[in-house]
Amino acid sequence: NGFMKIYDISVPLSPAMHVYPGDPAVDIQQTMKIADGDVANVSFLRFGTHTGTHVDAPAHFIDGAMTVDLIPLNLLIGRVRVIEITSKSISREVLAESDLTDDMRVIFKTRNSYAWREPEFVKDFVHLTADAAEHLVENGIKVVGIDYLSVEKYNFVNPDVHRTLLGSGAVIIEGLNLSEVDPGDYELICLPLKIEGGDGAPARVVLRG
Repeated sequence: NGFMKIYDISVPLSPAMHVYPGDPAVDIQQTMKIADGDVANVSFLRFGTHTGTHVDAPAHFIDGAMTVDLIPLNLLIGRVRVIEITSKSISREVLAESDLTDDMRVIFKTRNSYAWREPEFVKDFVHLTADAAEHLVENGIKVVGIDYLSVEKYNFVNPDVHRTLLGSGAVIIEGLNLSEVDPGDYELICLPLKIEGGDGAPARVVLRG
């Protein structure tokens, strides 16, 4: 049919979904119901800017930095490399096995993609180390994606990974689900909600390939 396959790598928003500890809970309620005699179905949404599949703007960890509504869309749309990582964390040493010279955008597929199925938030998710963040910046990477709710180790002392990446002007995409996606090159389309002055925003993220 000539159509490229589209992979939806976003997680659905629901009150039952995993939320990073300390973030606002997800609340979705119908405020108008056709079944109750209303003219339309209308819902009320309440959740944090870093809920589910979302983009971290530099302003998330750096006061006064770029907000989510100002991120250039040509960063968030274009060729991306999906790299499968089997180790428990992503370090410079692990990244040295991948050639990043042609890449501006990378997404890491890890065992985290299966953590979404667990009943509770999984604390020992695969994360980046500070030297991995430095390695990505040194290689000119401008978009870094990962398949759980943070690139940073749970219960971090200092948010070095976020500060290194966001401080370089890179954008982070968190909360992806890559369980149906093979490693390789794709086209990334990532469109965060255009929240004025936002530190981040939920996004619908798809791969085409």
